Amino acid sequence: MTYPESYRYTREHEWVHLEGDTATVGITFHAQEELGDIVYVDLPKVGTKLEKGKSFGSVESVKAVSDVYVPIGGEVTAINEDLIASPQKLNEDPHGSAWLIKLKIADGGEMESLLTPAQYQSYAGAEH
Repeated sequence: MTYPESYRYTREHEWVHLEGDTATVGITFHAQEELGDIVYVDLPKVGTKLEKGKSFGSVESVKAVSDVYVPIGGEVTAINEDLIASPQKLNEDPHGSAWLIKLKIADGGEMESLLTPAQYQSYAGAEH
């Protein structure tokens, strides 16, 4: 799996893509692969203020329930409604159309602490 170069990653297996002051957040290919068939996604309400490192929802698979953490703080401006009806899309396109939330970021400097694609691939590979 090739991880998009313009994204940054967390050790909890989330990705973030920053465009201006809007951050799109999702889970990584590695995360969905480890979870298996995803059957339910719990997301916050639009307008919710989220703090970096805190849980903002969960992803449930046939194997387990996993919390999802905020890679960069901000206010939720959108949630991916498609995932509520079709959570299995996370297994199909975790780095694209199956994003989880969009945030208006509070502090762009928080991106500095996130992993580059190469660092994340090394980290995720070491977990096996």
